[in-house]
Amino acid sequence: MTLENNPRSALAGLILLLFTVAGPAVAETRDALTHFFYQSFGDLPDELATARSDGLKGLFVMFDDPDCPWCQKMKATVLNQSEVQDYYRARFRPITVDTRGDDLIVGLKGEEMSSKDYAAKVHRVRATPVILFVDLDGNVMHRFTGATKDVQEFLWLGEFVADGHYRNERFQAFKKQKRLAATTPSGKS
Repeated sequence: MTLENNPRSALAGLILLLFTVAGPAVAETRDALTHFFYQSFGDLPDELATARSDGLKGLFVMFDDPDCPWCQKMKATVLNQSEVQDYYRARFRPITVDTRGDDLIVGLKGEEMSSKDYAAKVHRVRATPVILFVDLDGNVMHRFTGATKDVQEFLWLGEFVADGHYRNERFQAFKKQKRLAATTPSGKS
């Protein structure tokens, strides 16, 4: 039987053609380690100086454990999205700190220790991921523990900090307002 005489093959070809030509847009993905995080030498005051000179709002520090499934999930489903990478890099200098590493870290107050000690002793990181947003003066603006639900929630987290909402409300309330606004038809209460 030839392709022309097989209705199933013809239908499958038509469906493939439709998805190829008019299919839904697929978000562009890029490696999180090279397109989201900057390579860091662990000198956080130096990272802050770079963020300041680049006109950013501060640092995004993710405390990461190489065996953490939630960290891996974030990298594979959220931090690899080009929209996320572009948004965060335009506002923050994202770096990662290994919670089990022995690499030397120079902390926000100039203290020197291994990355695992810095995570545990200075920031009390017990579970990962832990995300710190640090302003240009070295002050923690917001701390978020765990993985976000999805890309949208992670973008809202960035907006929550970048636009200063963290000063007046909790992220849960901000997120609830954003969800409500996204589900309410325009012009109706």
